Amino acid sequence: MTIRHTRRVFLSAATVMAAALAATACGSPQDTASGGGDAAPVKVGLVYSQSGPLASYGKQYIEGFKAGLDFATKGTGKVGDRKIELTEVDDAGDPAKAVSAAKDLIGKGTKIIAGSTSSGVALQVAPIAAQNKVLFISGPAATDAVTGANKYTFRSGRQSYQDVVTAKSFIGDAAGKKVVVFAQDGAFGDANEAAVKAVIGGAGATVSSVRAPASATEFTPFASQIKAAKPDLLFVAWAGTTAPAMWQTLDQQGVLTSTTVVTGLDIRASWPTFGAAGSKISFLSHYFDGASDTEAAKAAKAKIPGGTLDLFHPDGFAAAQMVVRAVQEGGDDVDKMIKALEGWQFDGVKGKMTIRAEDHALLQPMYQAKLSGSGTAFTAAAQKTLTGDESAPPVAQMKG
Repeated sequence: MTIRHTRRVFLSAATVMAAALAATACGSPQDTASGGGDAAPVKVGLVYSQSGPLASYGKQYIEGFKAGLDFATKGTGKVGDRKIELTEVDDAGDPAKAVSAAKDLIGKGTKIIAGSTSSGVALQVAPIAAQNKVLFISGPAATDAVTGANKYTFRSGRQSYQDVVTAKSFIGDAAGKKVVVFAQDGAFGDANEAAVKAVIGGAGATVSSVRAPASATEFTPFASQIKAAKPDLLFVAWAGTTAPAMWQTLDQQGVLTSTTVVTGLDIRASWPTFGAAGSKISFLSHYFDGASDTEAAKAAKAKIPGGTLDLFHPDGFAAAQMVVRAVQEGGDDVDKMIKALEGWQFDGVKGKMTIRAEDHALLQPMYQAKLSGSGTAFTAAAQKTLTGDESAPPVAQMKG
């Protein structure tokens, strides 16, 4: 496990809590957070993927977090007169490592944990937060199960339901429409098929699937099955090194021109894998550079290395905004932090963000996008922006 301490002018909401606890006897948490008491730092633990299969996502998350912290604290790195002290821990995408890191941080007095690049990690850390009564703000992890996990758990990114609702928007009224899910066999394919059936099938569409072995390298038979089904929408959920060959085959067999083909737009580094098919696909998107022009987006671009925003920069940025809000309003009192976040509306990189009080879902804009270009030079453009209300998941029952 790799641990990095970052002592800079960044402020996060967990460091403020530890200090405020010591001061609650002689002043309110709000007084302490605004500089009325002990100036001990606020400890914030960031447990995310610095290495492993999701390291590129983790890199964007931490860059976004530090840019968001700078923005939310107006460049001071402080809430009141208290520094936010970040401890960064690499979980490598391993839930066991993440749980161990979270427990270690909590044992050292950290009351705010953020991060969780991986859904598997988030689902293991959330119960730890509830057991120890600390604030947990999950990051890029998209699993719907984080929403409503417990009252101590929030999220700074979108969830899978919002992705699928965005896919549904490409066909408008789903009643009577035929939808095919093309995915690999395995848990990833199962989850995507289930989500499409729940969201788009639940809106009146007939949903079927064409599944391929994860080891498949020849995709012509699957393309033939898809064309024969004559769907109104083909939803593609694919991961791995066979993606370029898969997209090339769908293109060569005429699938991309015979129906609306929708898939998720991943990080910029993945765009060349679409090849010549890229301009023929409709993309649902969580975020890409240029999707918004908010003050927060401008501030993030000014701080992000290279000045180009990517998929998970907004998740880190929003997490920092949530941390600062929690500390400003709650001091070191976790229950007050929770109340300060529930129902809070704020302007993030993507625009208007709302933390739904009932289950802590993060309502936010989502995008329809198109790619143009070729080779390694692709550009994304938004075709339509769905509001937070338009892409909102159903309210989940809070589990604890």
